[in-house]
Amino acid sequence: MSDPRFVPLDTHVEYAPEEMLRRAAAFRKRAARRRTVREYSDRPVPRAVIEECVRAAGTAPSGANHQPWHFVVVSDPGVKARIRVAAEQEERAFYGGGAPQEWLDALAALGTDEHKPFLETAPYLIAIFAERYMLRPDGGKVKNYYVQESVGIATGILITGLHNAGLATLTHTPSPMNFLNKILDRPPSERPFLLLVAGYPAEGARVPAIHRKPLEEIATFR
Repeated sequence: MSDPRFVPLDTHVEYAPEEMLRRAAAFRKRAARRRTVREYSDRPVPRAVIEECVRAAGTAPSGANHQPWHFVVVSDPGVKARIRVAAEQEERAFYGGGAPQEWLDALAALGTDEHKPFLETAPYLIAIFAERYMLRPDGGKVKNYYVQESVGIATGILITGLHNAGLATLTHTPSPMNFLNKILDRPPSERPFLLLVAGYPAEGARVPAIHRKPLEEIATFR
């Protein structure tokens, strides 16, 4: 066990109340424009943009600062095709009887089905893995803490960063996702958390007509 080491906090920026509110409102409006997109263009996206967004995701807080995440960024057409085949196999099982009817009824309003062409069309797939434990040089295991929470926060930052850069995203979670370990050659210590699709929306892309719950339904101030 090592002693804690501290350095001065020199990165915090404070704003006057009026500027705080302006910035908060501007961010809320920008975030409100984010929509989950299922129709993608194959237009290329600069890799440097994806790299910067992944770096931002890596700044997320995590249990004991173990940073229990790994992002596999896929642009290779052959690998994307393999992922689509495996994902659609699981989705066919899901929509063909594996999912409870109540779940299928809830999804009906979104118009989803087992066909996932976006997994090949979009320029990037980002497979996000949760690291259940780390390996020491001697092969011993070091447990990670609050893994799901940590990876979830990092994923939220990644989605927001991509949106802020002008890209559309889709969170895809075929179940099970073990095929990602095999296709992407990831170790048993990592568990697939989510497959994030990123790119430009297709021309004429459409999204479901949905509404967001108002503040009074999602928050309580006491």
